[in-house]
Amino acid sequence: MFTGIVEDIGKVKAIKRGGQSMQLTIDSRKITDDIHLGDSIAINGVCLTVTSFSGSAFTVDVMPETVKGTSIQSLQLGHSVNLERAMPANGRFGGHFVSGHVDGTGIILRKRKLENAIYIDIGIAEELSKYCILKGSVAIDGISLTIFDIQPRQLTVSIIPHTLSETVLGIKKERDLVNIENDLLGKYVIQHAERQQKETPMTMDFLMQNGF
Repeated sequence: MFTGIVEDIGKVKAIKRGGQSMQLTIDSRKITDDIHLGDSIAINGVCLTVTSFSGSAFTVDVMPETVKGTSIQSLQLGHSVNLERAMPANGRFGGHFVSGHVDGTGIILRKRKLENAIYIDIGIAEELSKYCILKGSVAIDGISLTIFDIQPRQLTVSIIPHTLSETVLGIKKERDLVNIENDLLGKYVIQHAERQQKETPMTMDFLMQNGF
């Protein structure tokens, strides 16, 4: 479990590509100061497992499904990535519940500045839109952010200068891919409601029979 508060910007040091899988080595002295084999690290919001580490770098394996469904597929040597270690049980919870299980990717459509805020419009699949609500939470490349506008195929977030300078969103440009993780609690509620509606349709008769 993560919070969406990025700890460090790492650099892709090595990439070993399989047929559909990948092995990544990421350089980050801050992260490797306290790291163990098997630890969970969110890389641009994707939860991955540390398989080895040495000095200021650590290595993770990326399965074919993860490569296909996230922006990991577009990483190149030297690219910067957001990094966050799993939240400790006694840690401060500064963002929102982030699982590191990415729901899909989006495309940066526009970045625009308004005084001390940078608004970023992100194109997303319509399937992801139903899990987004105005002023609700969303993780973009692993960053806990608030939705300021939502359309059927687009969401808008606002970034303060600190977040821009401390995450890869300050580097990314229009047309770049980003990982999207919808709010965990919202996904459970909506999927449970949809399943319940199929099993027991919410009709007026049903409501009256149950005291509504």
